[in-house]
Amino acid sequence: MTTRTERMSDLMRDEVSRLIQRDLRDPRIGFVTVTGADVSPDLRNVRLYVSVLGDDTQRQATLKALNGARGFFQRALFRNLGLRHAPTIVFRHDDSIDRGQRIEDLLRSVRTGDAGPDGEEE
Repeated sequence: MTTRTERMSDLMRDEVSRLIQRDLRDPRIGFVTVTGADVSPDLRNVRLYVSVLGDDTQRQATLKALNGARGFFQRALFRNLGLRHAPTIVFRHDDSIDRGQRIEDLLRSVRTGDAGPDGEEE
């Protein structure tokens, strides 16, 4: 990834986060955090990764609502960032937080379980 695409990735991530918090009024959208963005070198395609607080049903409803509002985000990015072309946006679920929580739970269970200090059971 070049410096230009990294910079645009950060700008788009921040702008979409701001738009979700301030301008988007959809009851299906829960507590969303935009965790990352992948931007193509020509800046025409953007994949935004989001983390959604809630169960799988809420996660699916939020992703469906965000992808349904893609046109709004595309126009806003085009206008607010002064792009030459409106980018095509796709929202994806970022499961890294879920995986991190699962690893943390496993580590906690090992620490409180029957494992000794060298990893062998006593």
